[in-house]
Amino acid sequence: MTQRLNYAQLSPELFKALMGFSNEIKKSSIEQSILDLVDIRASQINGCTFCLDMHSKEATIHGERPLRLYHIAAWRESTLFSPRERAALAWTEALTKLSDSGVSDELYEKVRGQLSEKEVSDLTFQIMAINAWNRISISVRAVPGSADSAFGLDKAGLE
Repeated sequence: MTQRLNYAQLSPELFKALMGFSNEIKKSSIEQSILDLVDIRASQINGCTFCLDMHSKEATIHGERPLRLYHIAAWRESTLFSPRERAALAWTEALTKLSDSGVSDELYEKVRGQLSEKEVSDLTFQIMAINAWNRISISVRAVPGSADSAFGLDKAGLE
């Protein structure tokens, strides 16, 4: 499979803006390990192999344990995630798969039991960003692993 078009070259100012937005989120109140889980879970839900590949490698570089990576898709049944991580994953799923009724007050209160208002806000922006990246990567058929050397992902040792 080949990529349909090179969005970074065709729309460099928009690519730069989205990249800047994503980089700014890394400075947020949410710890990197949760940002990694969120990126992976949203990418799983959306079926974005390029992003799933990229963020699994990033998480590995950041020190995430392989078993936890394997369990992300079944986080509700897994005992490997903290209440804070579970709240972030539940929020990710709710915002990635928006229902006709929106996000329930019950879920919001559960998430707020683990995250401050600032953290919920920052997490929401992270979920927005990964969903944007998923959509562009899926639409152009971005090839998994094709950006590994550019982003230093070859350091993960996953091939």
